[in-house]
Amino acid sequence: MPVSLFPQADVTSRTRIAASSGTAARMSLFPQAGAASRTAYISLGSNLGAPAANLAAALESLARLPGVRVLAVSRVFRTDPQDFRDQPFFLNMTAALDCAPPRDASELLDDLLRTEEEIGRVRSGQRSGPRVIDLDLLLFGNQVMNTQRLILPHPRILERAFVLVPLSEIAPGLALPGGPEIGEALLRIAYRREGDLIRQP
Repeated sequence: MPVSLFPQADVTSRTRIAASSGTAARMSLFPQAGAASRTAYISLGSNLGAPAANLAAALESLARLPGVRVLAVSRVFRTDPQDFRDQPFFLNMTAALDCAPPRDASELLDDLLRTEEEIGRVRSGQRSGPRVIDLDLLLFGNQVMNTQRLILPHPRILERAFVLVPLSEIAPGLALPGGPEIGEALLRIAYRREGDLIRQP
C-alpha cells in the first residue's frame, strides 16, 4: 500500500508545508538545477517510532527556519534497509529548499543536525542503523566541498536508489556538479521499484 504524507495528485496539498508559510504561489514541483544557486536538496528518512509523523515534523521544522522556503517535496517511499538489514523498512523522501543568504551549506547542515536532535535522534555510531530521523544534505546549489565535516555532493548519492528515485521526482533534469543527471545515475545501479516500494540489493 502506498505511503504518503501528501495527496499525490494535488500539487498544493503535496507542498502544504511551504503553502502554510504563504509561499505556495512561488513554488515549483520541478526546481531547475541551475536556476538558483541557493537551492539545496535534502534526503529524509525514518524507521523508528512513527516514521511518517517524523518526516512531517522535520519538514515543518525546516519550513519555519528564517530565510528557508520548501520548494518541493517528493512522495514518501518505503525502502529496503541498506548495509544493516535486520531492521524495519524505512520511509524515505527528498525535498528542495530555497536558502536565502547568508545561510550557507555549513549553516544548513547545522540546521539539519539540530532538527534531528529536536525530533529525538540519538546517534549510536552505527552506520545505516535504525533511526528516528535522518536528514542528509545532498546538494547545495552547484557547490563542491570536501571538508572533514561536509562533503558535497553527498558522497553516496550515486549509490542509493532511495535517494535517487525521490530526487528524480522533484528534479528530473537535475545534474550533479561534475557528474551525471539523476536519470542517468539511476540506470547505473541495480534496484527494483514496485509502486512506492524501492528494493535495492
